[in-house]
Amino acid sequence: MKKVRVIGISGNVKAPSRTSALVGSILGSIEKQIDAEVRQIDLLDAAPILFKALRSDQLDEAGQEIVRAVETADALVVGTPVYRASYSGALKHLFDLVHFEALIGRPVILAATGGTPLHGLMTEHQLRPLFGFFKAITLPTAIYALEADFESHRLVNADIARRIGLAVRELEVVLPASRQLVSTNHSTDRPRLSA
Repeated sequence: MKKVRVIGISGNVKAPSRTSALVGSILGSIEKQIDAEVRQIDLLDAAPILFKALRSDQLDEAGQEIVRAVETADALVVGTPVYRASYSGALKHLFDLVHFEALIGRPVILAATGGTPLHGLMTEHQLRPLFGFFKAITLPTAIYALEADFESHRLVNADIARRIGLAVRELEVVLPASRQLVSTNHSTDRPRLSA
């Protein structure tokens, strides 16, 4: 079987970014525990490409490549800063462009950063339903980090690091079944992206 491909998506729209650092930490942990090829997409860079299109059939080649990478990944790590008690608009726009059947059975690690513990359940009330729509498999352990968990945009909280390790172990457990499910799915019958 081909090497596992994991795409990390950070919904940050500014830099430096704690969200980008959190997604990067999760991808780093995945690389250590799983034989995986990882790639991080920061929406700070990708959003201007994606915002050129309101529908997937309007995407240019660069936009198609980003969406295709998300649609064909074996697993996703999706992180967002909390904006207005929800995920960023840039993140929503990306998933508006993803085919509604592309993520069936794909494992997703959910992550978010915020300035207050009051938004700690945003991953449950906002992100989890989004991926429920796509019929993706959101892993039980979500990661929520506060500004205090970082120093100079580097994750330093050992408890958050432990949660990351737990989420990655959950990913390791579900990946074989998920890859088998996806390989038997007739997702290749759906329309392909075209400019």
